[in-house]
Amino acid sequence: MRIAMGCDHAGYPLKEDLKACLVEEGHEVLDFGTGSTEPVDYPDFCAAAARAVVEGRADRGIVLGATGEGEAMVANKIHGVRAALCNDLFTAHMSRAHNDANILAIGARVVATALAKEILRVWLVTPFDGGRHLRRVERMSEIERGEA
Repeated sequence: MRIAMGCDHAGYPLKEDLKACLVEEGHEVLDFGTGSTEPVDYPDFCAAAARAVVEGRADRGIVLGATGEGEAMVANKIHGVRAALCNDLFTAHMSRAHNDANILAIGARVVATALAKEILRVWLVTPFDGGRHLRRVERMSEIERGEA
């Protein structure tokens, strides 16, 4: 799977840990930065990762910051993105199974690295259930198009 990643300075150390985990498991990573712990503004990095997913250059994306909240909000501004803030295993599973989330957001100052790796693994392997959930995801897309 090809994974796009974007983060701010607070998310940088976790990004590097998750990137190594992804590569070790055979995934390709598109890294949209940032590249250090020097303070930066996250919107451009997270939007770039989200655009890569929507444009088909990546299968899914991951955005990281101190809480992951702003990063998820930015990603969700890109039409076609369904970003989910997942700081536990249950929401990681449900975001994929019921909402077909294509961007995972994690708070690097909220979740320890070991748990973040577990969240990532659950999120990557959980398929979308479809069925009644497909109707809801399609409705989200209709609302998004109406707001454009």
